[in-house]
Amino acid sequence: MELFTLLETLEEMLENSKTVPFSGKAIIEKEEMLDIIKEIRIKLPDELKQAKWVKEERQRILVEANKEAEDIVKEAENRIISMIDEHEITRKAYEQKAQIIETANEMSREISKGTKDYADNLLGNIEVVLGDALKMIQNNRRELQ
Repeated sequence: MELFTLLETLEEMLENSKTVPFSGKAIIEKEEMLDIIKEIRIKLPDELKQAKWVKEERQRILVEANKEAEDIVKEAENRIISMIDEHEITRKAYEQKAQIIETANEMSREISKGTKDYADNLLGNIEVVLGDALKMIQNNRRELQ
Protein backbone atom coordinates (compact mmCIF):
# COMPACT_ATOMS: atom_id res chain seq x y z
CA MET A 1 0.00 0.00 0.00
CA GLU A 2 1.10 3.54 -0.60
CA LEU A 3 1.64 5.86 2.35
CA PHE A 4 -1.50 7.85 1.67
CA THR A 5 -3.58 4.67 1.50
CA LEU A 6 -2.07 3.42 4.76
CA LEU A 7 -2.77 6.75 6.44
CA GLU A 8 -6.36 6.73 5.14
CA THR A 9 -6.77 3.21 6.50
CA LEU A 10 -5.57 4.35 9.93
CA GLU A 11 -7.91 7.29 9.81
CA GLU A 12 -10.87 5.07 8.85
CA MET A 13 -10.03 2.65 11.65
CA LEU A 14 -10.07 5.48 14.17
CA GLU A 15 -13.24 7.04 12.77
CA ASN A 16 -15.07 3.71 12.71
CA SER A 17 -13.85 2.48 16.09
CA LYS A 18 -16.06 2.12 19.09
CA THR A 19 -15.70 4.82 21.70
CA VAL A 20 -15.44 4.48 25.43
CA PRO A 21 -18.55 6.05 26.93
CA PHE A 22 -18.09 9.51 28.43
CA SER A 23 -14.60 9.95 26.95
CA GLY A 24 -12.98 10.77 23.67
CA LYS A 25 -11.04 7.52 23.64
CA ALA A 26 -11.50 4.84 21.03
CA ILE A 27 -11.25 1.07 21.13
CA ILE A 28 -9.15 -0.20 18.25
CA GLU A 29 -7.67 -3.46 17.04
CA LYS A 30 -4.14 -3.10 18.38
CA GLU A 31 -2.49 -5.69 16.10
CA GLU A 32 -4.14 -4.28 12.99
CA MET A 33 -3.06 -0.75 13.93
CA LEU A 34 0.51 -1.91 14.65
CA ASP A 35 0.66 -3.76 11.31
CA ILE A 36 -0.31 -0.60 9.44
CA ILE A 37 2.23 1.48 11.38
CA LYS A 38 4.87 -1.13 10.53
CA GLU A 39 3.98 -0.84 6.83
CA ILE A 40 4.27 2.95 7.05
CA ARG A 41 7.75 2.62 8.55
CA ILE A 42 8.73 0.29 5.72
CA LYS A 43 7.43 2.73 3.08
CA LEU A 44 9.09 5.83 4.55
CA PRO A 45 12.61 5.01 3.31
CA ASP A 46 11.27 4.76 -0.27
CA GLU A 47 9.79 8.24 0.00
CA LEU A 48 13.06 9.57 1.40
CA LYS A 49 15.04 7.89 -1.38
CA GLN A 50 12.73 9.51 -3.91
CA ALA A 51 13.32 12.93 -2.35
CA LYS A 52 17.10 12.36 -2.48
CA TRP A 53 16.82 11.33 -6.13
CA VAL A 54 14.88 14.51 -6.92
CA LYS A 55 17.58 16.60 -5.26
CA GLU A 56 20.35 14.82 -7.18
CA GLU A 57 18.41 15.06 -10.44
CA ARG A 58 17.92 18.78 -9.88
CA GLN A 59 21.66 19.21 -9.37
CA ARG A 60 22.43 17.17 -12.48
CA ILE A 61 20.06 19.28 -14.57
CA LEU A 62 21.61 22.49 -13.25
CA VAL A 63 25.13 21.27 -14.09
CA GLU A 64 23.99 20.19 -17.53
CA ALA A 65 22.26 23.53 -18.16
CA ASN A 66 25.38 25.45 -17.07
CA LYS A 67 27.57 23.32 -19.34
CA GLU A 68 25.19 23.89 -22.22
CA ALA A 69 25.24 27.62 -21.55
CA GLU A 70 29.05 27.60 -21.49
CA ASP A 71 29.13 25.65 -24.75
CA ILE A 72 26.79 28.17 -26.36
CA VAL A 73 28.95 31.05 -25.14
CA LYS A 74 32.12 29.36 -26.43
CA GLU A 75 30.46 28.73 -29.76
CA ALA A 76 29.46 32.38 -29.99
CA GLU A 77 32.99 33.49 -29.13
CA ASN A 78 34.44 31.18 -31.78
CA ARG A 79 32.05 32.60 -34.37
CA ILE A 80 33.09 36.13 -33.44
CA ILE A 81 36.80 35.32 -33.77
CA SER A 82 36.28 33.82 -37.21
CA MET A 83 34.34 36.90 -38.41
CA ILE A 84 36.54 39.60 -36.92
CA ASP A 85 38.02 40.71 -40.28
CA GLU A 86 34.83 42.18 -41.66
CA HIS A 87 33.23 45.12 -39.90
CA GLU A 88 29.57 44.32 -40.64
CA ILE A 89 30.05 40.66 -39.82
CA THR A 90 31.82 41.61 -36.61
CA ARG A 91 28.97 43.87 -35.53
CA LYS A 92 26.41 41.15 -36.24
CA ALA A 93 28.51 38.63 -34.37
CA TYR A 94 28.57 40.79 -31.26
CA GLU A 95 24.81 41.17 -31.44
CA GLN A 96 24.34 37.46 -31.91
CA LYS A 97 26.74 36.69 -29.08
CA ALA A 98 24.76 38.87 -26.70
CA GLN A 99 21.51 37.30 -27.82
CA ILE A 100 22.87 33.77 -27.45
CA ILE A 101 24.28 34.53 -24.01
CA GLU A 102 20.98 36.08 -22.91
CA THR A 103 19.04 33.11 -24.29
CA ALA A 104 21.41 30.66 -22.59
CA ASN A 105 21.19 32.54 -19.30
CA GLU A 106 17.39 32.68 -19.52
CA MET A 107 17.21 28.95 -20.29
CA SER A 108 19.53 28.27 -17.37
CA ARG A 109 17.37 30.39 -15.03
CA GLU A 110 14.18 28.69 -16.21
CA ILE A 111 15.62 25.20 -15.83
CA SER A 112 17.02 26.08 -12.42
CA LYS A 113 13.72 27.58 -11.25
CA GLY A 114 11.74 24.63 -12.59
CA THR A 115 13.90 22.05 -10.88
CA LYS A 116 13.91 24.01 -7.62
CA ASP A 117 10.11 24.37 -7.73
CA TYR A 118 9.66 20.68 -8.52
CA ALA A 119 12.02 19.57 -5.75
CA ASP A 120 10.48 22.01 -3.27
CA ASN A 121 6.95 20.84 -4.15
CA LEU A 122 7.87 17.18 -3.82
CA LEU A 123 9.74 17.73 -0.57
CA GLY A 124 6.84 19.82 0.75
CA ASN A 125 4.39 17.02 -0.01
CA ILE A 126 6.65 14.48 1.67
CA GLU A 127 7.03 16.80 4.67
CA VAL A 128 3.24 17.08 5.02
CA VAL A 129 2.76 13.32 4.74
CA LEU A 130 5.48 12.60 7.25
CA GLY A 131 4.17 15.30 9.60
CA ASP A 132 0.64 13.92 9.42
CA ALA A 133 1.91 10.38 9.95
CA LEU A 134 3.99 11.47 12.94
CA LYS A 135 1.06 13.35 14.51
CA MET A 136 -1.22 10.38 14.01
CA ILE A 137 1.31 7.97 15.49
CA GLN A 138 1.90 10.29 18.46
CA ASN A 139 -1.86 10.59 19.04
CA ASN A 140 -2.26 6.81 18.83
CA ARG A 141 0.57 6.25 21.26
CA ARG A 142 -0.94 8.75 23.69
CA GLU A 143 -4.28 7.01 23.41
CA LEU A 144 -2.68 3.62 23.90
CA GLN A 145 -0.94 4.82 27.02
